[in-house]
Amino acid sequence: MFGRTCRAPMPIAALFLALSLGSGFWLAASSQAQEPFYKGKTVRLLIGTTAGGGYDLSARLVGHYMGKYVPGRPDIIPQNMPGAGSLVAANYVYGIAKPDGLTLGAVNPALYFEQLIGRKEVQFDWAKFAWVGSPEQNDILFYIRSDSPYRSVDDFRKAKEPPKCGSSGTTTTGHYIPRLLEETLGVKTKIVSGYPGAPEIEVAILRNEVACWAPLTATYFGREPYWAWHKEGFVRVLLQTGRKRDPRLPAVPTIYELMQQYKTPESGRRLAQVIVTAPVLGRPIIAPPATPPDRVKVLREAFAKAMSDPELLAEAKRRGLQVNPLDGEELTSLTKELMVQPPEVIERMKWVLGR
Repeated sequence: MFGRTCRAPMPIAALFLALSLGSGFWLAASSQAQEPFYKGKTVRLLIGTTAGGGYDLSARLVGHYMGKYVPGRPDIIPQNMPGAGSLVAANYVYGIAKPDGLTLGAVNPALYFEQLIGRKEVQFDWAKFAWVGSPEQNDILFYIRSDSPYRSVDDFRKAKEPPKCGSSGTTTTGHYIPRLLEETLGVKTKIVSGYPGAPEIEVAILRNEVACWAPLTATYFGREPYWAWHKEGFVRVLLQTGRKRDPRLPAVPTIYELMQQYKTPESGRRLAQVIVTAPVLGRPIIAPPATPPDRVKVLREAFAKAMSDPELLAEAKRRGLQVNPLDGEELTSLTKELMVQPPEVIERMKWVLGR
């Protein structure tokens, strides 16, 4: 009996020890489970243009502030991946990057053109990207060197020798806007392709290799060399794509006014509407399809908070960048609508894109 009494405390002690250890393990596991996914992680932000242009500057600004609103505060590292008007970056994000929420893309909003016309190089389904948000909604303008003989759209229509316009790809404004103007307004231009991005086109304009281009309004009012060019009158803006004239360009007609003036057929107007909707998508941030919904939600919420960050807003103002965001849900809805177009519009889009 005495022997049994001596042995009795051992199982109880062992039990308490096991419970104690088990509680510690449970607390550690619980703490680990509650730890944010993004803690200690790095997120790549692939920018589909060369460094220094409007898309690059905008994406870097968003990435810089967005990271601090993602639980776990990951580093968001920008990386330029230019090529074919950001088609290379979009294909990579869609089909190569892991859908784990650690790769984002900043791509040209007009890439849906290429899918609509069936371009074989497209390796994505535009509507299936996970849309995070866009910091702005935009319009496009068309300008030419002011020392050229073209002072209006009417001068273009009558020109015997079409001016040269710079382009970096068929889904960029430098290509599809001149082609759209020819289709809807009878404006003739000669498109010079092959420039890697906006900075290279701007250098070509300075050298008079090309005379015209069609940047986003945000680019034109957002950085050099346009601040100086606009002030000095180095270039002349001939039209803008918004429904209403930008207050900063009150004397420049819209494409809608010009289509009314030149009696553009209804088919041409419908085509114009599909095409000029692209800049309304702004400068979108995307993630791969099949990214877990909870991580997409985290990224969207972080994007939304970044868009109201006083420091981001102040920095955007200093840089001349506009902040007029679209959230991920709005982008998702818009992109689904854009991907349903009648055959006649798609056929004319093929011509606009040089197919």
